Amino acid sequence: MKAANQRNLIAAAVAMLSATSASALELNAGDYKFTVNGNINVHYVYSDCDSSSPAVIAAGLACTGGGGTAKSASAVTNGLLPAALSFGIITKQAGLDIEGHFGFYPGISTNDGGSPNQVGPQNNVALGTTGLDVRQVYLTFGNKDIGTFTLGRNFGLFGFDAIINDITIPGVGVAGAAASGAPANTTLGSIGLGYVYTDTLGQINYTTPSLFGLNATVGIYDPLNSLTGGSGRKSQPGIHGKLAYKTDIGGAKLYASSTFITQQTRDDGGNDDYRSYGVDAGAKLNIADLELGYWYYYGKGLGTTALFAFASDGNGGRRGSNGYLAQASYKINALKLGVNYGTSRLGQADGELQSSVPVRSNSKITGGAYYSLTKNLTLVGEISSVTAKAHGGGKNEALNFNIGTFLSF
Repeated sequence: MKAANQRNLIAAAVAMLSATSASALELNAGDYKFTVNGNINVHYVYSDCDSSSPAVIAAGLACTGGGGTAKSASAVTNGLLPAALSFGIITKQAGLDIEGHFGFYPGISTNDGGSPNQVGPQNNVALGTTGLDVRQVYLTFGNKDIGTFTLGRNFGLFGFDAIINDITIPGVGVAGAAASGAPANTTLGSIGLGYVYTDTLGQINYTTPSLFGLNATVGIYDPLNSLTGGSGRKSQPGIHGKLAYKTDIGGAKLYASSTFITQQTRDDGGNDDYRSYGVDAGAKLNIADLELGYWYYYGKGLGTTALFAFASDGNGGRRGSNGYLAQASYKINALKLGVNYGTSRLGQADGELQSSVPVRSNSKITGGAYYSLTKNLTLVGEISSVTAKAHGGGKNEALNFNIGTFLSF
């Protein structure tokens, strides 16, 4: 269904990178259709890290070499997307279009403990294995007249359009954990460097029918505990929503959207209670082979890089954050050339000392070349420069280069 496909990150990436958005495999059995699609991507990533001792201790996304003892790093790993295998079941009953989806996301890096997308205590040693990340388990039902309901674990609304339109989605962008001794299953792309990661959430949403290209989504989601604070009660659900609009203007295609997110954070036994909120807005314009895009976000108690990471001062004081991602790409036959620049900023809570805030800003610029060797096989090459700055004036700078391939099916 249209609304479900808009929220399926891998299916959208496959559609974007392939000549067709059809599933690789479709089987019909009576009233049911079974679908399979996904990707495998592999990249060599070389990082030239800052040789100085870290000026930005926490939340800085420029890799550091710890005083020059290990300035450079190499990895053979997944990029911004892990590999994926997505299954769907589709049927129509009593006038309703009904779908179920399961998304399985294995990586290729050795990561068999904890989250496969975070650097855990394990190292890249013999006898290891990769982790399996189950991000999606959701169902949808509705039709073009009444709209669509989505229930289950799926990608959130806030920040989704920024990441799905990021030119680095088939590539690497900023290396992140790929510049460490224990690569995760994913790199950063532009996460934390222009937008906050949308994440996968337990949610119940309703999307209206399209009216002259405009539709709206509103829903509740399972609220998240602070990634960098204490855990607490979930006394009420989080709320998020989205407006999306698309139209053709004299042969040019315009897509624009805006989302919001809010939740109450509780700190049992502590003083870190606060309400978070965030809004974003952006658009992309396709004029023949030229594509331009811009996405902006602002939040209070929202955090940076990940939802509700470093969102408060630990005593209920909310930190403000904002950022943007601007990009342009141009296609020449089978070759697409693109560049994007992004920055994410984290401010102080009222009365908070500069030294207490982990990072002031993370910024980066990426240039990439994406060559469609076939309709499903893309060759990728990128170079990214990233700078992390502290409120006190210190900064780290790093550079990474990657080459690889992305197979969608």
